[in-house]
Amino acid sequence: MNKKNEKKERTWTEEIEIDGGELVKKVKELFKEGNIRRLIIRNSKGDILVEIPLTAGVVVGGVVTILSPVLVALGAMAALLAKVKIEIVRVREE
Repeated sequence: MNKKNEKKERTWTEEIEIDGGELVKKVKELFKEGNIRRLIIRNSKGDILVEIPLTAGVVVGGVVTILSPVLVALGAMAALLAKVKIEIVRVREE
């Protein structure tokens, strides 16, 4: 591979805590940002409930369509949870 064509990526993680009722809305907002590599949704104890890997370069409009079954499941799960933590793994090409 030619060194000029190599792309370097910078990855970082952030964590937010939200009410269960806001989960689907927040996940949709995050999908639209486009620099998300993975979402990990945890309960208040820190147990992983759902891990959603997103491939780099996915067309933003198609993401919500492709992941709509996941969003439905998140909505059902959110109704049962008071608080959830979302771990967001972001990536940026340098």
